[in-house]
Amino acid sequence: MVIRAIRGAIQLDSDEREHLLKLTAELLAKMMHANNLHTDQLISILFTATPDITSEFPALAARELGLGDVPLMCFVEMNVTGAMPRVIRVMINAELDIPRAEVQHVYLRGATALRLDIAQ
Repeated sequence: MVIRAIRGAIQLDSDEREHLLKLTAELLAKMMHANNLHTDQLISILFTATPDITSEFPALAARELGLGDVPLMCFVEMNVTGAMPRVIRVMINAELDIPRAEVQHVYLRGATALRLDIAQ
């Protein structure tokens, strides 16, 4: 089995706890579905949030989806002038037996503008 990294991002409408949890769960579900991932294939999930997001840790959404036994970690993105606001980024590390070119990265809502070349 090969380890692959799957990228994803979503832009929040506002920094509100329930909104953050709902949209982060939506992103995770779509990333897993797009790559036909099962929870036993997950190695770890890394989350980043832009500095303007302070209402909750995005990893809580993963725990609420039943991924509490998967190592999860949250980070704050660099505070770059002009960067897109209210963005949650995710990197799933998983055992995925497909070529790297076949990995489906998922960018939702306003975050599609971050990677128009690979956004679905």
